[in-house]
Amino acid sequence: MGRIIAVANQKGGVGKTTTAINLSSCLAAKGQKVLAIDMDPQGNMSSGLGIDKDNVDYTVYDLLIGEATIEQVLHKEAIENLDVIPANIDLSGAEIELLETENKEYILRDEVLKIRSNYDYVIIDCPPSLSMLTINSMTTADTVLVPIQCEYYALEGLSQLIKTIELVKERLNENLEMEGVVFTMYDARTNLSLQVVENVKDNLDQTIYKTIIPRNIRLAEAPSHGLPINLYDPRSTGAESYMLLADEVIHKGEE
Repeated sequence: MGRIIAVANQKGGVGKTTTAINLSSCLAAKGQKVLAIDMDPQGNMSSGLGIDKDNVDYTVYDLLIGEATIEQVLHKEAIENLDVIPANIDLSGAEIELLETENKEYILRDEVLKIRSNYDYVIIDCPPSLSMLTINSMTTADTVLVPIQCEYYALEGLSQLIKTIELVKERLNENLEMEGVVFTMYDARTNLSLQVVENVKDNLDQTIYKTIIPRNIRLAEAPSHGLPINLYDPRSTGAESYMLLADEVIHKGEE
């Protein structure tokens, strides 16, 4: 059974989608069979993995409203070992359309269940808001991975997100756990980055991944080429960091 990890942070610009794209791709590069699901109406994970999100027949939106099967929305081998369920701006309408739907919190879970056993990992990119799309992602997931930017307000909003995770666990998905926190946009030249890391470690009773993702110009460039960092520039510090993170995620299951 594949491990399902939702990558979530309701704060935008923290490297959430960058982490979802590159963790998926680096797990695939390590021989894991991966499914990446884009649950963000911006569709950045889809385009970052090379899918022309505005020219696809079906997206996750069609899956959620029952207009397509999971096989129809699946883009097989977008990258070797990596399948993708894309999203585009249509998804922003799903919230309203699902209002009347029964068990609307579990639509994604029930669909993913049909193909879960085909994968080692399922990585879900959540939208940067605490919406029905996020809740669907969390009822599907086993764990939630939270990217945190190394900046002054890093802890703001994090307690809110942890509360949401606990609420979903209590009411909708008793198996949901916190996968852990991963620091992004680390700048070794500033004391601030170091202070933020220390501060979060002191104040947060959560698993913190040892791998810290640096600020890296190649990481920022890669999505515009529709490539994950390990394919765009495998020698960059960004690629090395996400490869290390993928290692940690794989071995976390063995502890």
